[in-house]
Amino acid sequence: MPSISSCRAPGAPDLTTYDLLAPQLSGGKDSAVMMSVFMDAARAAGVADRVISYHSSLGVLEWPPVCFEGIRYPGVSELAALQSAAFGVPASRHQEVTRTVAAPDQSRMPHSLLTEIAAYGRFPRMGSPFCRKSAKEGVVSSAWTPLVQSLHRELGRPVRILKVMGLRSDEGPERRKRAAFRSVQVNGARVVDEWLPVKDWPADAVREWHQSAPVPYHWTYDSHPGAGDWNGTSRYSCSLCVFAAKRDLLLAIGRRPRLAALYAEVESVRGDSFRPDWRVAELMRHAQRCGAPDPGVVCPDDGDDFDVLQQQVRAALAQPPRKAVDLAAHPRDRTSCSGCQVLS
Repeated sequence: MPSISSCRAPGAPDLTTYDLLAPQLSGGKDSAVMMSVFMDAARAAGVADRVISYHSSLGVLEWPPVCFEGIRYPGVSELAALQSAAFGVPASRHQEVTRTVAAPDQSRMPHSLLTEIAAYGRFPRMGSPFCRKSAKEGVVSSAWTPLVQSLHRELGRPVRILKVMGLRSDEGPERRKRAAFRSVQVNGARVVDEWLPVKDWPADAVREWHQSAPVPYHWTYDSHPGAGDWNGTSRYSCSLCVFAAKRDLLLAIGRRPRLAALYAEVESVRGDSFRPDWRVAELMRHAQRCGAPDPGVVCPDDGDDFDVLQQQVRAALAQPPRKAVDLAAHPRDRTSCSGCQVLS
């Protein structure tokens, strides 16, 4: 197994040249390692006071907190805040942001990714991962605007921002091709660069780092909360992720059956499939007929926030979709279970 000491932060930029250092925390295992490596670099450069951390909350779609055998395990947003604090960022400099829309009373209310999918008519795809832009990176970029406006007037030049993320190469081919350091936006108000300080860290090194980390990793990575075996879901953030492996999806369906049923409802009404190669409804049938990994814990999803999500999704489904779905639709006649190969 590669040692932690062999992992280096690739393409490290000069942190002193930025007005805002903005790590984006998902709350996942890679996010914690990134924050550790990044904050070491920020302190060494003497610019830790320029750090404001951000978490783009997905609300009910995130993995929630759970109580298991008398112990409470935090959810995604809570862990993101814990990661920020663990590496020296004051609570006042950590921001949780979420996408919102106008409510009937003209206030703002959360607008979940699943509601957007229901309104749009299609699920995200590898060639069109709008979930990452509209629900995550775009929300954080909008949150910078007030600070950019203020600093731009004060400095008389574009504000320089370094976006720091915990993406790693071994998570997939798209992330392998992504440069460790690149420019992502240049205009008259802001110049934004992106740095991936743990891009070259393999998964084994990340797990080794967590053995002595000052912050816990999320319970969904284990077979049950507190097991410490890393035998749960391999991905994080969205409970049901369109880019997840099928075993992860089967675990998520077992752990959040009410949420899975809502995804299946969107599939049924819109006709699009959760993934090009599988429907949530088919995975649910597979779990019933052929078995699935033991979920270890089941989230009741019985709070008011879930009820609001369900109401918003159904309201969106009652309207015509913004996009036709036939280009991405999964064949409707595939109803038979493919057996246990679904776990591969």
